[in-house]
Amino acid sequence: MRATGPHRLAPSDDPVEPGATTAITVHVDGLPVSGLAGQTIAGVLLSTGRASWRTTRRGRPRGVFCGIGVCYDCLLTVNGLSDVRACQRRAADGDVITTKDEISSMTRPACLPAGTPSPRTSAPDGGGGA
Repeated sequence: MRATGPHRLAPSDDPVEPGATTAITVHVDGLPVSGLAGQTIAGVLLSTGRASWRTTRRGRPRGVFCGIGVCYDCLLTVNGLSDVRACQRRAADGDVITTKDEISSMTRPACLPAGTPSPRTSAPDGGGGA
């Protein structure tokens, strides 16, 4: 084998050859998204141009940060299982993925249905009105 630089192989000498790819479809927030078998969920989302899929309590976008399962920035729900790290979970055909919005889920009291403004977020001045 010949090297093209320090510790590099020429592409023709590379022993790793990708196999055939199989298309898969996952459903993200109800919409079908195409990916390839073997991709992580983060990889599928990133390949569609989506860089974030959850927000912090302060509204800051989050997606992949570390990519190795340490930082917890890429959490989402897969097939009803919450807090799945998108960078660690391989996507499977038919997965149902729900992204997280910390603003709505963390500030809305559990007794209020989705879509109801939280008392903590409905008044920008922090007051109760009147």
